[in-house]
Amino acid sequence: MNIIFFSRREGKARHLNLSHPLTVSLTGVAAVGVLVGVFILGSRFGASKAWQIDAGAEGASSAIQAQKAELAAMKAHIQERIDALSMRLGQFDAQLLRLNAVGKRLTQMANISSREFDFDHDPPQGGPESDTGGVSAQLPDLSAMIDSFESRLDQRSAQFSSLESVLLGRQLSSDIRPTGRPVREGYISSVFGQRMDPFSGEEAFHKGVDFAADAGTDVLAVAAGVVTWAGARDGYGNMVEVTHGNGIVTRYAHDSKVLVSVGQTVQRGQVLATVGSTGRSTGPHVHFEVLKGGQQIDPSSFIEN
Repeated sequence: MNIIFFSRREGKARHLNLSHPLTVSLTGVAAVGVLVGVFILGSRFGASKAWQIDAGAEGASSAIQAQKAELAAMKAHIQERIDALSMRLGQFDAQLLRLNAVGKRLTQMANISSREFDFDHDPPQGGPESDTGGVSAQLPDLSAMIDSFESRLDQRSAQFSSLESVLLGRQLSSDIRPTGRPVREGYISSVFGQRMDPFSGEEAFHKGVDFAADAGTDVLAVAAGVVTWAGARDGYGNMVEVTHGNGIVTRYAHDSKVLVSVGQTVQRGQVLATVGSTGRSTGPHVHFEVLKGGQQIDPSSFIEN
């Protein structure tokens, strides 16, 4: 098989014999080259598409990981807020328990009926159902509500503490005010003021009240205070002196035995000594004195109370 080529310049015809071995070889080589080129182009195109697919998959995976990390951080933040709120609620509970204890003490100190101020049970509440639907509290609103509740709790705590201080002050004033007699049984054998001295027979000023009682009878404190003398004293024999504050001092003289020591705190009705006749005395009795600002005053008003 021949292919004829014509040249315009030379006007000649040339023949290409397709069946010639050289022509066949060149044609095969060209075909193989074309196939190789097509294969290479196809491989590069496929590799490019595969890279694009892999890059897309990696991008999607990175986005998913980022979203997961963001969700984890949000969950941790919410958990921190919940833990903080739980801790504050625990503090409120402890504060309420303390306030309830203070309230109970105040009701007892003020002699208020426990039915009026019952700190062991929640107060009864009620009312008709609201026509409008309620709105659930959001987290920021809940934080604001807790802040407000904490402020009110602090105010109540301060008010309770002030009230407790006032009541304790009143009770302390009542406890340290001398009231009553220094013996359970006995009689007044000599009053405060001018009298005939039992030893000299001359008129003299008696600075206390004498209570005659059997020897060994208990001598009682007429108010709370601190012992500032406990032992022998000239003219008084064995004596106990108790300082009550506000310039008030009481003395219990002629005791047979002293049962307290200096610096000891005593309460109203506590046994200080036993009745005797030590010192300048004619028989078993208690010489009872009340001093105000260092001067003896008439104990009668305290004894009568």
